[in-house]
Amino acid sequence: MTAKAAKARQRGSDAEPTKTIVLVVYEGCQSLDVTGPWEVFSKANTYCQEAGRPAPYRLLLASPEGGPITSNSGLQLGPTTALAAVRGVIDTVLVVGGNDDVLEQPGSVPKVVPWLQRRVGQVRRMGSVCTGAFALAAAGLLDGRRATTHWQYCERLAALYPQVMLEPDAIFVADPPLYSSAGITAAIDLSLALVEADLGQALALQVARNLVLFLRRPGGQSQYSAGLQAQTQASRAEQAGQGGSSSERRLAALLLWMVEHPAQDLSVATLAERAHMSERHFARLFQSETGQTPARFVEALRLDRAKSYLEQNAWPLERVAQRAGFGSVDSLQRSLKRHAGITPQQYRQRFSSPKG
Repeated sequence: MTAKAAKARQRGSDAEPTKTIVLVVYEGCQSLDVTGPWEVFSKANTYCQEAGRPAPYRLLLASPEGGPITSNSGLQLGPTTALAAVRGVIDTVLVVGGNDDVLEQPGSVPKVVPWLQRRVGQVRRMGSVCTGAFALAAAGLLDGRRATTHWQYCERLAALYPQVMLEPDAIFVADPPLYSSAGITAAIDLSLALVEADLGQALALQVARNLVLFLRRPGGQSQYSAGLQAQTQASRAEQAGQGGSSSERRLAALLLWMVEHPAQDLSVATLAERAHMSERHFARLFQSETGQTPARFVEALRLDRAKSYLEQNAWPLERVAQRAGFGSVDSLQRSLKRHAGITPQQYRQRFSSPKG
């Protein structure tokens, strides 16, 4: 480290941090839900100090009883501060996720829910990682608000807390002052977004590059792609073998073909004919097997392809739209704006792969 950098770090370390970030953990929590956000905020501190600025964040690990806790992978975390012993002004609270049975029922983690209820009016931001959303929902904080969680637990969250306006596809959802993110790595996306809001895009990009996160995903981006869903469907059909119907096997093969040919005619009539089904039966089976309509699936796979082109190529938008199957730039713009909240130009600017 240079003398200049050392002096800058010393100036930063002498200053009082301005924002306290509390990560709420407990026995059986997911370790990556903790370490991901912790690394993001910690790296932000490092870059600010190296630039001669005070460290913007004070990081605090808190648990219901305090002391060390053991994650669901067996990794021990701590020591932690007991929730009741947390003092001072808190800027941001993030409740991490964990084992299936840890946070899903009200009262399953004593002291967490009432602490959240007391603190929500005293903090600037409160959020969740993965199944941490169950704690926010149990506290009534997500009633009438947009939120998300890991795709695997969306149905359960919706059943337990129907007042939550669930967005099951989103990487993370910002409904200030409440924030929620999907599973594991999505916590890093949310944390980067919070750092960007606090300290600017340039510093957030520094952190992302340091953590080898070249593509920072926007909150509206889907948790998993249409291509992955098609592969999953094909795998299920293969595993079913003779146990699955011929219609199901034909649909699985068709899904894979659709992903590889987004610019083809993917209307219901054409797809039904290709699958050797009536349009009515095809539409019913498609909805039953994939959980969405053919039109929604087609838009998702075309958007996946367009994003890939925008990330990897400098093609004109007209070519991107045509190769992805949208047909027109206007159609591409409307779809990306609806699902990610940004334009194709903004997406390319933020998420294109570094060259060289």
